Amino acid sequence: MTGGAGYIGSHVVLALAEAGYHVLTFDNLSTGNRWAVLKGDLVVGDLADHELFRRTVRRFKPDAVMHFAASIEVGESVELPLKYYFNNTVNLLNTVKVMMGESVGVMIFSSTAAVYGTPEKVPVREDAPLAPINPYGASKVMSERILADLDRAEEGFGCISMRYFNVAGADPGKRLGQAYKNPTHLITRALKTARGEYEKLQVLGTDYPTSDGTGVRDYIHVTDLSEAHIRALEHLLAGGAGGVVNCGYGEGFSVRDVVNTVKKVTGIDFKVEETDRRAGDPPELVADNALIREWLSWEPRYGDLETIVRTAWEWEKSR
Repeated sequence: MTGGAGYIGSHVVLALAEAGYHVLTFDNLSTGNRWAVLKGDLVVGDLADHELFRRTVRRFKPDAVMHFAASIEVGESVELPLKYYFNNTVNLLNTVKVMMGESVGVMIFSSTAAVYGTPEKVPVREDAPLAPINPYGASKVMSERILADLDRAEEGFGCISMRYFNVAGADPGKRLGQAYKNPTHLITRALKTARGEYEKLQVLGTDYPTSDGTGVRDYIHVTDLSEAHIRALEHLLAGGAGGVVNCGYGEGFSVRDVVNTVKKVTGIDFKVEETDRRAGDPPELVADNALIREWLSWEPRYGDLETIVRTAWEWEKSR
């Protein structure tokens, strides 16, 4: 697994191990944490180091690769586009080149709802036009295209690209959570503001064409997302076809909804400041999740905003 020391990757590593899989994590620890790899093996390295990655794959002989390693901050991608094209697209090419050379034919790819840009219709289906409005989304569209072309051209290669909506929450057992050094995710920022780590929470834009003027997102619990990865892996290992799936609950919540829920769960009335929009943010992103439910027989267990916030809050308090 590439990027398995990060927020989502580490939860999937844990879920895979608990499901009986032997997992090796390959991560440069630029944003991930060594302590977050609770199960399996860890090799510290960068995907730009082709030979180290090739030796690692050759030694471990995996049946599949889950590719989480990526830069993920929308605002930063607008300011530093080359970083995103190199880390997200060029390193994806490096990964699949090694896979092809070592006869590894199954990949689960971490993609994003940012590939849709500002969708014409919400909830958005997988067959909606791909029209990213920031380099982060564009880098993932390029990567998806590479993988789809390989899936068609290479016998024995199969990939499922999983388009994440807004991943949040933490392991219900408080073993893992979001632990970025400088978190940008709304729920994490709000919880840290409640704890007093930040003076105030900024609401980035209040003039969107939504019910209350703030951005609307589909939040998915990281544990449910981890289960979706296992379902995708089982599907491909059983010889199933590749494709793309939305990973979300099909329900949108505004920034104000999130703020109010965090205040309710924590019991703390922290300071909120309304500011201008952030570059590259669409007004509303909500998944049509019919395909993942039907195709991969996925049923979420933590599908409400208060549960997502509560598990994240328990994690924050345990640190």
